[in-house]
Parts: sequence; C-alpha cells; structure tokens
Amino acid sequence: MAVIPLTVTGPENGGNYEYQWSSKGLQAHLLSDVGKKRAHNEDCCTLCAPDDDHVLRERGLLLAVADGMGGVKGGEFASHLALQTLGETYYSLPNSTIPGRLQAAIDQANRRIFEEAEHNPEYHGMGTTVSAVVILGDYAYIAQVGDSRVYVARGNAGVWQITDDHSLVAEQVRNGYISEDEARKHALKNLITRAVGTKESIKVDLFSFHVKQGDTLLICSDGLSNLVDDREIGRCLAGESLQGAARILVGRALEGGGSDNITAVLLRITKPPEKKELEAGAVRVTFPKMGLFGRLKKFIV
Repeated sequence: MAVIPLTVTGPENGGNYEYQWSSKGLQAHLLSDVGKKRAHNEDCCTLCAPDDDHVLRERGLLLAVADGMGGVKGGEFASHLALQTLGETYYSLPNSTIPGRLQAAIDQANRRIFEEAEHNPEYHGMGTTVSAVVILGDYAYIAQVGDSRVYVARGNAGVWQITDDHSLVAEQVRNGYISEDEARKHALKNLITRAVGTKESIKVDLFSFHVKQGDTLLICSDGLSNLVDDREIGRCLAGESLQGAARILVGRALEGGGSDNITAVLLRITKPPEKKELEAGAVRVTFPKMGLFGRLKKFIV
C-alpha cells in the first residue's frame, strides 16, 4: 500500500496553529497555542484523512498530539518527527490490525528519534509524548505514550479520560498516595516516566472503545489538562461548536497561567457510524451508563 501523506500538521516555526475539518459523519478542530510563559511551541498535532476511499474505509482517520521535550530545537523536532513517522508508517504498513499498526508506527517513531538523538549532539536527550486516535466505523483505537491525554464526552452521560498518564505523580495517584487535587499542584507533575525516543524501545498503551453519534473526543497536551479540570473539560465538550469548545478550552488554560504550550484536537461523530468488527490487540474500554465521572472499565481483548 502506498504511503499516504499527512493531510495537516502544525504548528510550523514554533507558533500558534488552528485548523478545521469535516467530512461525512465526522468533524475535527485542531488548535495549538504557545502559551504565556514560553517563546516557542514544542507541541505538534496532526490529522490524516486519506484521499483514497478504499484506504479510508480500511485504515480510518488518524489524529494525534505530541508534546516534545529537549529544548527549543529538540522538543519541536521530536514532536514533528514522531507524528510524521506515525502517519507515514501507519498507512503504509502491510495488512495488520489497527492496534498492531499503531504499535509498529510508534515503534518506528521511537527508533528514528532515538537514532537522531544519538548521532546529533544538539538533539541529545530529546523525546516526545504521543497520543493518537484512529476512527474506523463505530470504533475508536487509541495509542499512547507519556502524559498527553485522550478524553471522550457522551451527551449528558459524562466525560472520561481514556488514557493513563505515564508520569511519576499519576502513578502516586493510582497507588493512593496522593489525591488528584494534590497531583495538580505537585512540583513534579511534569516528570514523565515514558516517552517516545528516549530509549531504544518503548511500551505503548493501546485502547479501543465503541463510538456512537454525538460522541466528542479530545486529545490534548498537559499544557491544557494541568490547568483545566475534568469537569470544565466536560462542560466545554458538551457545546455545539467544536471550534468554540477548542477555543474555550485553550482560553481556560491561558487564564490559568498558560505556563506551557497548549494543544487541543477535537473530533465529533455527527452521524451514526458504519458498523465494523472490533479489531483485536488493544485493551477494551467500556463506559458506565450514568454519572459524570463514573469509573471506566478496561479489559483485554
């Protein structure tokens, strides 16, 4: 299968970025802001919608966020290289499951970033988070490394964080040592335990869940999630306009201090999706029927 070029990716030259997209049954809005404290944007976001209908029906729509680290040059380079490699590899790999292709694509991104850092002193120590979503029919597939997050909002039923942060503070929360409120103010909240490109190999979290008309997904960097709580995220995602929701979310993070780069990628299912068979290889996520912050159920398939 031929390599499919990325439809959009940004920002360029470390600035701000905004892009809106729609197709049959899907809408997306991408927004990235440099924030108030940094002079350069090391985040990157991408949307890949293949022009070939057959490829689109077989491989789906890909969206992703990467939050680079390693200084102005290294962080921006790592995040852009990761998402470029992700899109190219995911769509060009031979037949496999969606989770399998996502895993292989992030593995390839990890190798490329690690090798660049090994051979280029100015990129030494660079790495990036990657959170990616593929939508194919009535299923979403998630691949994640780091602490960029994926949320889903479903009407009045609630909003849920699908991914688990790979950070020291998040592990302390999961183990019951500190509360989520304490974690939000913790001095080490930005210390991640897993990143793409910092080691020769990487473990990727893979999730899948059923989507339906009206669902809204959010992929965001920690510059947003560290400053906007889940309740406010839920309120914003319930709005009618994706552009409005993205701008309000980023605005809330700026009002909270804008201490980091801020990126939000939103996707909404606007029509009943085509029914597809679930592709194996990811942790299956199910949702409670009611309650704003009910606990997700996750099990291996």
